[in-house]
Amino acid sequence: MKGFRAFLLRGNVVDLAVAVVIGTAFTALVTSVVTNIFNPIIGAIFNAKSLNGALVLAIPLTAGTAEVKFGAVIGAIINFVVIAAIVYFVFVLPINALMKRAFQKPAEPASTEPAPPTELDLLAQIRDLLEGQQHVGDQRILNQD
Repeated sequence: MKGFRAFLLRGNVVDLAVAVVIGTAFTALVTSVVTNIFNPIIGAIFNAKSLNGALVLAIPLTAGTAEVKFGAVIGAIINFVVIAAIVYFVFVLPINALMKRAFQKPAEPASTEPAPPTELDLLAQIRDLLEGQQHVGDQRILNQD
């Protein structure tokens, strides 16, 4: 029982439940807008009361007719495009902008001090010093003779 309670109290399960509830409400809202605003406008273009009655192809059968409702498919496509556009512009775009600002590192001020020497620079300086000592050592040997 403890494991089940821990599972339910995890943040992911609660977030998922909230997302489902909000998604359902959001879908109902967008469906209402598409059904009550966009479908009648497009239906008027096709001289039909709604998209469900527009572009209907009747196929005669031996026992009646079958109807292919292209207008209903167009309505579903419009519904999808409107939902996708709203989700992108209302949720995705602002959240991406906030995430970019939240996790952006602040610009470091320009330092007036020179950068510390790298390991390669230090090795080159040591090499130069050793070469200089070797030449001085050669001079001493030659001068002693």
